Amino acid sequence: MAINTAQKTSAVKSTKASTVAAVTTGPAAAAFISAGVGCLAIGIFTTGAELSAGLKSFLQWDAGVGPLSGKTGYGVIIYFIAWAVMHYMWREKNMDLKKSLIIGGVLTLIGLLLTFPPFFLSFSH
Repeated sequence: MAINTAQKTSAVKSTKASTVAAVTTGPAAAAFISAGVGCLAIGIFTTGAELSAGLKSFLQWDAGVGPLSGKTGYGVIIYFIAWAVMHYMWREKNMDLKKSLIIGGVLTLIGLLLTFPPFFLSFSH
């Protein structure tokens, strides 16, 4: 029994459809939201360093760079922790990507506001 071209095409299409259906959206949602969490953390550290001399000193990992080294360093660490936790929790789930993108975007915008010099310098001593 020979397989004709139509049967091969049908088999390929059904294989592709089953592969697409098996993909979950949880990992993408985790990436969107954790990126926002990391940006928010950098914003909090930036404004916090203006509010607290102790925090500013704590964030100074390198004298040449100043507290920026700790602000970005801790922001990246927090991003990776948030991503790993959310990715693990949502790896087999389908999440609402539109909501995840909005949440990540809002967190990023708040983080950006907190790193905007006219905003954080208004707290300087």
